[in-house]
Amino acid sequence: MKQIREMSREELKKKLNDLRLELMKERAQIAVGGSPSNPGRIKEIRRTIARILTKLREGEKAGSM
Repeated sequence: MKQIREMSREELKKKLNDLRLELMKERAQIAVGGSPSNPGRIKEIRRTIARILTKLREGEKAGSM
């Protein structure tokens, strides 16, 4: 979370896109019938995405007031 707070808005958006792509790849691997290389990684990716979205929304809210 500390790293996320220090990132700029553009860095957060790039990281968000990278994580969404990684999550999609992990889910595709499971859909094909394979087992995930690290089962806990999917949960970690989802939580990180949520943290980034929260941080982005906080910035929007603070900027609009």
